[in-house]
Amino acid sequence: MILTVLVLVPTAVLFGRVWQQNSDQRAQTDLEKKGVEYTTALAPLVSALVESQSSALQGVTAPPGSLAAAVSRVSAVDAELGSDLKTKERWADLQAKIAKLPKATGGQAGLLQAHIEVTDLTLALYSAVRRNSELSRDPDSDMSNLQQAAAVDMPTTVVRVSRMADYAQALQAASGNAKATLVVQFGQEVLAVQDSVNSLTESLQAAVDNTSSPTLSGSLVTTLDSFRRGVESMTRGANPGGIPNAATMSTAQTALQTALNALAGVTLKEMAALLDDRSDTLSYRRIEALIAGALAVLLVIAALVLPVIMRRREDTTATPAAGVGESTRDIPPNRPTGPYGGQYDLAPAYGDNDPTRRERSGALR
Repeated sequence: MILTVLVLVPTAVLFGRVWQQNSDQRAQTDLEKKGVEYTTALAPLVSALVESQSSALQGVTAPPGSLAAAVSRVSAVDAELGSDLKTKERWADLQAKIAKLPKATGGQAGLLQAHIEVTDLTLALYSAVRRNSELSRDPDSDMSNLQQAAAVDMPTTVVRVSRMADYAQALQAASGNAKATLVVQFGQEVLAVQDSVNSLTESLQAAVDNTSSPTLSGSLVTTLDSFRRGVESMTRGANPGGIPNAATMSTAQTALQTALNALAGVTLKEMAALLDDRSDTLSYRRIEALIAGALAVLLVIAALVLPVIMRRREDTTATPAAGVGESTRDIPPNRPTGPYGGQYDLAPAYGDNDPTRRERSGALR
């Protein structure tokens, strides 16, 4: 019995470890879902910021309407998830700087610098979200590559492409030392765009090669092709080593921006689906653990109770009922009955055992 009870000890330890591991994985998955939700809100913001940058450099003082909508959406998401993702202070600082963009001074150089600062802070917010949501630590290869593409490569590509186009536009009117400086900066942005595009392509390809999702590959085919065509058009317009064609780059930038937005939407949707599937799997494993633990307890209880029940039944069968079991097997079958007709009335009659009875009878005769 003691050994039977002791079986519960390693069972309980194993159950506790499985339960704790499952709880930790569920908590991490829920946190990653929040990271995906926040990243989804940031995608329109970075697109609106680069649009604001281009329009400001062209002399438009009012920010685009898309910027206000994007800021409002991120504010709502940050109010809900900012405490869990530790982004409240970072977003408050970024939001204040976005509000000051229309008041930036210093000519085109000052406007560009103000927007570069804001977009750099936006990229830093992306990094904070993926780090604090533990997306960057996801153990699955497809999720790891998708989060790299959605939270690092895509926003970086959007920002770099916009800066490259803006530098190309600024080169058209620059001269002297200012033009020489812009040429260097433009060349740096061309190289940065190539690096970010290569990194994005590699991340998406690695995700497709190692995914368990049946829809990821098909979802990315069309959007990735559009993105590559946009990159090719942008590269032709940039004309590395020569004079960039601003008009060609502007047209390519619009197409590329559209392709990147679509690509970000597909990628984030696939990430959310993968995390939902993981949550379902963890819930199923939790139910399995509960059933296995309950079954182990029931088996131990059965091992303790059944022997007691069987022992009681055996004792009840072996004990005769009261008045039953008196045997008559030692009584001869032709034993005379007593004077009252009873079989067990065997006491001798008066005088039957008198040793002088026969002798007195003979004397009388």
